Amino acid sequence: MTREDTLPTRPMPKAPTTKVDFNSLKAPAGYVPGLGRGAAGFTTRSDIGPARAGGIDALKGAPGSKAGEGEDPNLDENKFDEFMGNDAGVFAATGEYDEDDKEADAVWEGVDNFMDERRRVRAGARQPPASGRRRRGGWAITEQFADLKRQLADVKYEEWESIPEMGDYTLKKQRRLERFAPVPDSLLARAAADVAGGTAAGAAKSLDPSSGLASSLGGLATPMGGAASTVSDLTAIGEGCGGGGRGGGRGRGRWRRGWQEYANAKEGYLTDLKSIKISTDAEISDIKKARHLLKSVIQTNPRHAPGWIAAARLEEVAGKLPEARKLVMQGCELCPNSEDIWLEAARLQTPDNAKALLARGVAQLPESTKLWMAAAKLEADDTAKARVLRKALERIPTSVRLWKAAVELAAEDDARILLSRAVECCPQAVELWLALARLETYENARKVLNNARKAVPTEPAIWVTAAKLEEAHGADQDTVDKIVGKALKSLSANGVVIHRDAWIKEAENCERSSPPQLVTARAIVRCVAGLGVDPVDLEATLVADAEEAAKRGAVETARALYAQALATFPSQAQIWRAAAALEKAHGSRAALDELLKRAVTFCPQSEVLWLMAAKEAWLGGDVDGARAILARAFASNPDSEAIWLAAFKVEFENNEPERARALLAKARENEAANGYPRVWMKSALVERELGDGAKERALLEEGIRRFPAFEKFYLMLGQLEARPGGGGAEAARAAYRAGLARCPDSIPLWRSAARLEEEAGNVARARALLEQARLKNPKSAELWLAAIRTEQRAGNEKAADTALAKALQDCPTSGPLWAEAISMAPRPARKTKATDALKRCDNDPHVVAAVAQLFWADRKVEKARSWFNRAVTLNPDIGDHWAQFYKFECQFGTPEQQADVSSRCAAAEPHHGERWCRVSKDTRNAHQPPEVLLRRTVADIDTLPPP
Repeated sequence: MTREDTLPTRPMPKAPTTKVDFNSLKAPAGYVPGLGRGAAGFTTRSDIGPARAGGIDALKGAPGSKAGEGEDPNLDENKFDEFMGNDAGVFAATGEYDEDDKEADAVWEGVDNFMDERRRVRAGARQPPASGRRRRGGWAITEQFADLKRQLADVKYEEWESIPEMGDYTLKKQRRLERFAPVPDSLLARAAADVAGGTAAGAAKSLDPSSGLASSLGGLATPMGGAASTVSDLTAIGEGCGGGGRGGGRGRGRWRRGWQEYANAKEGYLTDLKSIKISTDAEISDIKKARHLLKSVIQTNPRHAPGWIAAARLEEVAGKLPEARKLVMQGCELCPNSEDIWLEAARLQTPDNAKALLARGVAQLPESTKLWMAAAKLEADDTAKARVLRKALERIPTSVRLWKAAVELAAEDDARILLSRAVECCPQAVELWLALARLETYENARKVLNNARKAVPTEPAIWVTAAKLEEAHGADQDTVDKIVGKALKSLSANGVVIHRDAWIKEAENCERSSPPQLVTARAIVRCVAGLGVDPVDLEATLVADAEEAAKRGAVETARALYAQALATFPSQAQIWRAAAALEKAHGSRAALDELLKRAVTFCPQSEVLWLMAAKEAWLGGDVDGARAILARAFASNPDSEAIWLAAFKVEFENNEPERARALLAKARENEAANGYPRVWMKSALVERELGDGAKERALLEEGIRRFPAFEKFYLMLGQLEARPGGGGAEAARAAYRAGLARCPDSIPLWRSAARLEEEAGNVARARALLEQARLKNPKSAELWLAAIRTEQRAGNEKAADTALAKALQDCPTSGPLWAEAISMAPRPARKTKATDALKRCDNDPHVVAAVAQLFWADRKVEKARSWFNRAVTLNPDIGDHWAQFYKFECQFGTPEQQADVSSRCAAAEPHHGERWCRVSKDTRNAHQPPEVLLRRTVADIDTLPPP
């Protein structure tokens, strides 16, 4: 028998039987589904009352139960006590009311009384609290209004719809959510200032729109380091803030209390927000990496001063100034022979500590000029600085920088003594020699410069200073020329390379000095003008250098270069003209007259120089001088058409028509002048001025016979016939027809013929002539413009628009056509049209003037002035643009600006422009100056349409 056999065994489980189906069984008597979990219907306390149990009633009326069947005898209603209840349920066997139950009821009764008292206090009720039994036995709300509910069954639908909606008539004031935003410090400061000034509207005025509460100060800028704050009375700021808003005394009191807390804070609490450096994560990471690298550098090589400096500056950037000072002091201990680290340490320290630190530095490095200079800069007054510099000069007497700093702080007498010692210690310092020469008298200065020349024989500045010294004491041009020439020889002998451009720049510097050293400048130019220049290129080089000097504003240098060029090439008329232009722009009239007299002496065959000389004499009011110059010109050039016409102009413009007629008659008798068509044209012009139409017609017919291809004869003849007293429209038409047969490419002839037909009422004929003209002269913007104007005067706006579109296709880069397109466009489309015009022809003066008129219409005064100025600068010969500019200045400009435009127009002497030509060629405006023609053109713009 084994051990396992002796162990007690567990009985085997019984075989499973059939599973019971509870859903098919009959429910017990009185069973109500869901009653145990409270799912037996849905009732509220309002429906059943405060002390009514629904479970018992449900058991009584449960389906499947019979009366008296299975009932507990303890559930008898006659034995129920309202306070004790009955003895049914789980406590039926032990349902005795003992002392513990009584004590528990007393506790709960006290709790109920306490809650009732608290509700009464809150509600403000005065009646005594109801007892627990009264609460439990009260009427339910549904029972109290049961009779009223029953009456609702008789209410009609219309009566129900007519019941008004109940609004919100609660008497309890709802509490609104108040939100507060921090007031900007700048607003508070302004409010405080307004309160202090006593202005009622201060708060409103303090809101400057230009600042926008977004000024450069992020907050009230309080200086760092314990400095006095710019806002000292914080209570006044609180009053200013509280008085500006609504809320009266409560708001002011609230702000007063809040700002009192700030006023009690530490001084300097309100700081500028810009002083707070917010570093990003990436910056912090970069600083950490750099700190790690620099730590490795200074640990690997602690005697390397730049590593300590870099580490200190890194900590400074990171905002750790004490750590930076600590690092740089360690560097000073480990690298005492580096002046850079001493300077860096002094920079990071306060001024007092920096002085002590630099004292240690100069003790360690007494030969360091930088340390001595830094120590001198830290001193407050000049006396202390001079004392430090003297100590430095005792240690480093050869430092030019220290000598210069000491001289700047000294008085004139002391400076002279210091410089005398300085040139002994630093004989190669040219600046010290020159400074000493400036402080000495004339004789001593010459000695100083001679000693300087011996000490530094290769310095050109010493020689230039010597030349300036002689000029300042009244030396003539030859003496200064000798000094500069001797300088060039001495410098060349000592191996100095003479650079021509550098010396010319030195001449320009002499001219710009104060006072200008013009004699020295001319002497330098005379000595170096041809230095190192190939003779073949000398003329072009001198002219080019003179032009460049004039552009830089060095007029005297340019004049000297032109003088040198004229002395070398006196027969070159173009050099004389360039020199005359320079004198006319920057010189005097006397100098210009003298130059032109010399010019015609050396170039008697140059008609331009004769004409320039005569014109300048005439403009200067010397008519007899102009006649004399032209008489000499006739002697040198007897067959010159230009001189004959210039002589005629002098007489004609000075209102001497009889002398002009006699002069032209003499020219027509001259064999050479007889072959010039302009002589015949001017003769006819004089006769028109005198009113002799028959002689004018005879001269024009003779001119046509002699010169049949000269178009102006036909124009003048047609205008003569069209004038009152002439041959009439048929004669004018015949003259134009003859001219077009001879000159089919003359645009003015075609336009005059078409205008004649238009004035006669034959618009169709005028249109046909212009079409014929465009066929013979394609891509002519003037003919297209004439066609457009013709349609406009005839009232055919659509035809004018069509012609304009075709014109822009045929001549897409024509400025006058684009200007006309801008003026004809509707106002909203003008800017777009102007943009297209600027893309096609940006620098055309007509388009620029049209854009200026757009700005003028929009009241953009400065832009309009700028564009008008650009238009007259691009082409100053167009008088219409000058007239528009002058009219604009008359409306918006000052009298000075109007006078400036008028003077510039007179200097430009314009000859072109549709309106300008119509005004200037009118016989009533003959011999009028440009200023008068300008004003009359403005009147023409105001009164007449364009021609």
